[in-house]
Amino acid sequence: MSSAAAPFPKEADESGAFVRQQSAFRDRVSADGSTDFPAEAGRYHLYVSLACPWAHRTIIVRKLKGLEEAISLSIVDPLRDEKGWRFGPDFPDPLEHGWAYLSEAYHATNPAFDGRVTVPTLWDTKTGRVVNNESADIIVMLNEAFDAFATNADLDLYPEDLREEIDELNAWVYDDVNNGVYKAGFAAKQASYEAAVRPLFVALERLDERLSTRRYLFGDEPTLADWRLFTTLVRFDAVYVGHFKCNVQRIVDFPNLSGYLRDLYQQPGVAETVDFDHIKRHYYMTHGSINPAGVVPIGPELELDAPHGREHVGG
Repeated sequence: MSSAAAPFPKEADESGAFVRQQSAFRDRVSADGSTDFPAEAGRYHLYVSLACPWAHRTIIVRKLKGLEEAISLSIVDPLRDEKGWRFGPDFPDPLEHGWAYLSEAYHATNPAFDGRVTVPTLWDTKTGRVVNNESADIIVMLNEAFDAFATNADLDLYPEDLREEIDELNAWVYDDVNNGVYKAGFAAKQASYEAAVRPLFVALERLDERLSTRRYLFGDEPTLADWRLFTTLVRFDAVYVGHFKCNVQRIVDFPNLSGYLRDLYQQPGVAETVDFDHIKRHYYMTHGSINPAGVVPIGPELELDAPHGREHVGG
């Protein structure tokens, strides 16, 4: 039996495994002006998709820090096509560049760019170029570089004394969970699928055990590590179980992860960043090699507003 084509052929190796491209733009915004991109209110713009877990991280951190007035944001059409993320009548570019696709921002920055265009994309309106398209970088910048303009500047999601431990945990969670669901879903051969999906569920078991003795990954308060994990977990039962064949277990089947997911979802302002219509339409309607009919399931019912019971975990 022949294997299906990979959704992104340039990011598939000979074994049929998905190998994610590296982010192309990695400049940094600095609070002290030590980089070419000093923090300023109203200067930077975030292009995001409500469907994308990587972009979702930045939406959450921007909201939690109270940066809505300092950093503008716009949403691309959830239905990307062969040209990538696009704008349109319902999803206009508020900066009025006249662009039809986000790729035009990339080419304005680097005319030779020929990779896959991704969200989030942090745009500098002053220099007219992409600053950064790596979500892991952007959420750190949002956490610390813009405090002079944040309404919740005292919130620190990346405490100095925990950074080494957070980075260590993020490394394996990224590989086995955040990117693990994509490695399973975009696998073009049975062996590469199984090589991804088995470590994914080992990692979920490991996280479930960790959360049996602490409310969040590092104690009593969420950190960037929790929000990086949350955006994968909230999509898991709705999309990854079926569409990406990550069906060994659902998140609702894990006693600690399921309550933890509801706990984070119910944090002030977070639920309004979650849009299951965008999420499901994007995944089920844009990965033609996985779901050629483009049929979008109407379920499942997730009950994320149900009591989470996490208040006293870890004391």
